[in-house]
Amino acid sequence: MLLVDDDPLVRTGLAMILGSAPDIVVVAQAGDGDEAVGQVRASVPDVVLMDIRMRRMDGIAATAAVTALQNPPKVLVLTTYDLDEYVFDALAAGASGFLLKEGSPQEIIEAVRIVAKGDVMLSPGTTRKLVGHFVAARANPRRQRALAKLGVLSEREQEVVRAVAQGKSNADIAGELFLSEATVKTHITRTFAKLDVTNRVQLTIFAYESGMVTP
Repeated sequence: MLLVDDDPLVRTGLAMILGSAPDIVVVAQAGDGDEAVGQVRASVPDVVLMDIRMRRMDGIAATAAVTALQNPPKVLVLTTYDLDEYVFDALAAGASGFLLKEGSPQEIIEAVRIVAKGDVMLSPGTTRKLVGHFVAARANPRRQRALAKLGVLSEREQEVVRAVAQGKSNADIAGELFLSEATVKTHITRTFAKLDVTNRVQLTIFAYESGMVTP
């Protein structure tokens, strides 16, 4: 994995924490977003732990650049506060979740493992609160664009999107809607394509922006 933070001491601490896990290898480090993009191309990590506030290219721009690459790594953004205004933009840029810098070593390790598996750091509590808070505060144009896209989804697909935004797992959604998990996965994949999103976080952002769910 790649560590990105403009504070060398923070990078050193994170490297020590993550290096203690037998299944995690830190292959490179970067001090800003511009360097991070270059390191992704050079070292091809599976996961990038990305700070947000950095000089030169910040973590938001770097996340967008990294996730736009062919076969991109998963990006887990770092933030100091649980309602950092920049986190929403990072999630919208394609990040797979976020992590508080004050998290315990085990929480940091588990977060990396979750994202590495292709899952999203999307708890029913904190992440939904963050997304809902900032979507509610955004200007109307984003909502209007989301509403315009809403019509491309079938009624069943809308039900699935709403459940995803509520933090429910595929198994929970299947049980609630009387579907198989395979069918739920198919619906989610189709909504990704129809809405031009890449993960469940972005699907949740759309659900809030369109008014399908409310904070």
